[in-house]
Amino acid sequence: MASSVRFTVTPTKAEDIPGLSDTSPDLSSRSNVRVRFGSRESVNRSEPPSEVSGALTTTVGVDTPDRSQAEHGDVNAKISSVYINNSHAVDDDDFYDRNLALFEEEMDTRPKVSSLLSRLANYTNLTQGAREHEEAESIGEKRKSSKAPQMGTFMGVYLPCLQNIFGVILFLRLTWVVGTAGILQALCIVFICCCCTMLTAISMSAIATNGVVPAGGSYFMISRSLGPEFGGAVGLCFYLGTTFAGSMYILGAIEILLMYIAPGAAIFVAPHPEGDAAALLNNMRVYGSIFLLLMSLLVFVGVKYVNKLASVFLACVIISILSIYTGALVSAFKPPPFPVCMLGNRSLSRHELHDNHCAKTILEQQGSLAQEESKINITTGFNSTDTPSVPVVLVEKTTALWTRFCNSSELNAVCDEYFVHNNVTQIKGIPGLASGVITENIWSSYLSKGDFLERKSDSTPNPSTQHHLPYVFADITTSFTLLVGIFFPSVTGIMAGSNRSGDLKDAQRSIPIGTIFAILTTSLVYLSCVVLFGACVEGVLLRDKFGDSVNGNLVVGTLSWPSPWVIVIGSFFSTCGAGLQSLTGAPRLLQAIAKDNIIPFLRVFGHGKANGEPTWALLLTTIIAELGILIASLDLVAPILSMFFLMCYLFVNLACALQTLLRTPNWRPRFSYYHWTLSFLGMIICLALMFISSWYYAIVAMAIAGMIYKYIEYHGAEKEWGDGIRGLSLSAARYALLRLEEGPPHTKNWRPQLLVLLKLDEDAHVKSPRLLTFASQLKAGKGLTIVGTVLSGNFLHTYGESLAAEQTLKHLMEKERVKGFVQCIVAQKPREGISHMIQSSGLGGMRPNTVVMGWPHAWRQSEDPQSWKTFINTVRVTTAAHLALLVPKNISLFPTNSEPCTEGYIDVWWIVHDGGMLMLLPFLLRQHKVWRKCSMRIFTVAQMEDNSIQMKKDLATFLYHLRIEAEVEVVEMHNSDISAYTYERTLMMEQRSQMLRQMRLSKSDREREAQLVKDRNSMLRLTSIGSDDDDDTDGGGGTEKVGGASDHRRVHMTWTKDKALELRAQAHIPSGCSTPEGFRDMLSIRPDHSNVRRMHTAVKLNEVIVNKSHDARLVLLNMPGPPKNAEGDENYMEFLEVLTEGLERVLLVRGGGSEVITIYS
Repeated sequence: MASSVRFTVTPTKAEDIPGLSDTSPDLSSRSNVRVRFGSRESVNRSEPPSEVSGALTTTVGVDTPDRSQAEHGDVNAKISSVYINNSHAVDDDDFYDRNLALFEEEMDTRPKVSSLLSRLANYTNLTQGAREHEEAESIGEKRKSSKAPQMGTFMGVYLPCLQNIFGVILFLRLTWVVGTAGILQALCIVFICCCCTMLTAISMSAIATNGVVPAGGSYFMISRSLGPEFGGAVGLCFYLGTTFAGSMYILGAIEILLMYIAPGAAIFVAPHPEGDAAALLNNMRVYGSIFLLLMSLLVFVGVKYVNKLASVFLACVIISILSIYTGALVSAFKPPPFPVCMLGNRSLSRHELHDNHCAKTILEQQGSLAQEESKINITTGFNSTDTPSVPVVLVEKTTALWTRFCNSSELNAVCDEYFVHNNVTQIKGIPGLASGVITENIWSSYLSKGDFLERKSDSTPNPSTQHHLPYVFADITTSFTLLVGIFFPSVTGIMAGSNRSGDLKDAQRSIPIGTIFAILTTSLVYLSCVVLFGACVEGVLLRDKFGDSVNGNLVVGTLSWPSPWVIVIGSFFSTCGAGLQSLTGAPRLLQAIAKDNIIPFLRVFGHGKANGEPTWALLLTTIIAELGILIASLDLVAPILSMFFLMCYLFVNLACALQTLLRTPNWRPRFSYYHWTLSFLGMIICLALMFISSWYYAIVAMAIAGMIYKYIEYHGAEKEWGDGIRGLSLSAARYALLRLEEGPPHTKNWRPQLLVLLKLDEDAHVKSPRLLTFASQLKAGKGLTIVGTVLSGNFLHTYGESLAAEQTLKHLMEKERVKGFVQCIVAQKPREGISHMIQSSGLGGMRPNTVVMGWPHAWRQSEDPQSWKTFINTVRVTTAAHLALLVPKNISLFPTNSEPCTEGYIDVWWIVHDGGMLMLLPFLLRQHKVWRKCSMRIFTVAQMEDNSIQMKKDLATFLYHLRIEAEVEVVEMHNSDISAYTYERTLMMEQRSQMLRQMRLSKSDREREAQLVKDRNSMLRLTSIGSDDDDDTDGGGGTEKVGGASDHRRVHMTWTKDKALELRAQAHIPSGCSTPEGFRDMLSIRPDHSNVRRMHTAVKLNEVIVNKSHDARLVLLNMPGPPKNAEGDENYMEFLEVLTEGLERVLLVRGGGSEVITIYS
């Protein structure tokens, strides 16, 4: 027998527990190791320490088999003190914590706080949307073995942000921006862009510290703050921006390669200087595609290689920037020798000076042409006093520059006019920090495409015929807005820290600090570089984008120390690294969007290799990046990605402002240095920058985002992320509802707010789905629609059935494209449930004002009177609630939404005024495509004493003022005697009602007799005998039938309450009904006179209606009210049946007592 280890438990510090330390020996392998706790669950060794509620001290005793038996009782005595009842002190893993016995039945759905907290601490059981926030997590040992995130603020946020922010624009375009815009406007451009990113970083810090931000970074923050529609739209825009950023970095690397490192590697070479630009674009397309393919293969092979190279690329960026600052300081004492050749005010391209002579002519010693030291440059203004003292014979020779301008090497050739009248000079390209050149570079110098690059002076005309001359020309038309769009990508990349939140030791602290300090650092670098470039470099060289005037050197490289190659090599590797980072990050962003399953057609991009690498997303990213490569111009690609990044930043600011203003309970960010005004300011700056940099790109980007938004809204998966847009909707709804409560709605604003009552069968299928179709045709997508149903039973037992019924109704509403709400009520009796629903549906001013219900089919053949009694009770309830009522009869014959009526009439029989419902309903129906081609006819009934001609005129005038087009007809109903058919129909109706009443009464009497015998001595129970049955059968409680005098006596003898006696004694049916003679007496019954008159009206009206409207597509008819006395309910149903006989489609309309239509505007 193995030795056993027993633990006795006493409260003390948790640090003293050997069993809870990671270094403790694993005792789970011992056979009889067990720890006793006063809790429901047994504690095993694989559970984390935080599962143990309370602190424990463990005393370990190793028992031999002999000692085990002897001490068993003592151990039990010690442990039994934990329990309330010592009889339960058994070694059982399933006993409940006696301190929580009150909650033990709910432990499965509501876990103990102690067990919940340990899982929350490790993010393994987030109570809502756990699997949505995190990927499938490893369990137990895997989670223990995974390495905890250890990255701090500097390595995890600050340096990645620096690497992503510093990029190609700093090295290739910032000098050009300074030279074109001037120092002041360049500072303004940099300041606006940096303010935009700083304000966005503040908003992002607030969002990122408001909970855990898993993979997806900015997409996750926006989608969870603004909802799936905004999240998907902005997430895709951010993805496109990141992808085009990869294209821009690759184009920058190719530009550095072909322009400054290896110009001879160009595949396409233009035969004439005019074609250089086109040849460069083609070279960039070819090399860019090759670079993109190689980088994509590197990313596909393994991201670990990209991450290893990231530090190298970052070092290149930092070294390059330091060389710029060092070169600027050195230039104050020793300016680097980079002369610029000028013709007058115009700069000349060094590429065209094949002999490297910046002069028109040179003097050479005759006979010693090869000696370079004897060459003396002269200009047109050559001073004879400066001639060399060496007595040698000098010969004046023309240079390559003369040949280009004069088309000949002869001294007497005809030359260009500007060449003749201006001197060729050579100026310092880098005058140095102490030269005072900053005063010339303060102001802007915007150029049009093809203009000369000149020093600050009066500009000269630029004839188009001079493009073949060796000047340096502007390649694009520049403006302040264009420069903003080109520079803005150099401040993007602020999301790098939030994207790595899962790798940070303390993301809530590191993200705000690291991101904001990175933006401050980069902003300081950019602003200082603007001033340094303006103070050290000649303006005409600053405006030289490709360094043609300094023999093709990178302009910023001319300033660097100790060599231009430091900047050239450093910028090349940094742009390659940034391109790799973009190609690595963009597919993961697309994969995160695809895995959220909010955009159906992107689902395939959520899959990847076995290790999770997004293979398909990388393929799509490569294809989109190739489109940017084919554009081939850095200046054209930069504004595109500026739009997408600006839109992303705009919505980050919007999300923060929205959450702050709505005061969402879950909005508790740890970063407290934010305010909604800062977020709104950042949002306004983003929007302004979008339209400043390129208004047409801004419109296109917004259109793309809008289309994605609508697509997700209509076809995407429904997600509930607790987003701010939902909170905004709730606030707006609350505000609107409170506004609606301020007063009753005006007649002009009245529209039918429908409560559609549907009935479900035993299989939870809707019996009359066409009711919902008709409601959708009546609403045409406007106003409020509530679809309700009532289930019989007890809510405590039928909750699941009610949820299933709600889902059935929701699916039907989606199928019929009805926008609205579902309400399911469980009640013991259907009529009570309907009454409750009519009373309680809606909220405030959004309560239903119209009830739509179906006609009870085959009510005559049904032995169960509940269907038509419920129908009549609903009519009474709607009348009492002052609601309108619509009852479509023969609803199965009504057209579906796919069966439009090509022609026909909608006939309105206006018999009594009901507030104008009969006029308004056909107008609303004709707004729908099904009824649009139907014409409208209005009939009204005139009695003998009425002037039918005048009635027709008045009705036509009324319709004219109502702006309703309809044919008008007045039908005269002459006084006539009651026909034999009417009398016979009434008699049959009353005989049938009497027979059905007797059949129900006989059954009720038999049940009551048995109940009386059983409960004779119980007054309380006798009083309730048959009350439910009577109520169900007769509804009102005042029409209970008691047959025969013997029944009267029995009731009188048994019941002692006077009120009960009076109720039971009220019988309005002949006393002999319960006998066979009673049935024979029914044959001799005489119909009631009032019933005969009502039947006469129904028959006569039906004859007229069928005669006039037998071919109508739909007949609208006033619905007469039910009788006040519930005795005549069966007769009321018969009257309605007679009134609508012979009509295919009938809509019975009963107004709510208020005017719904007006002639006034």
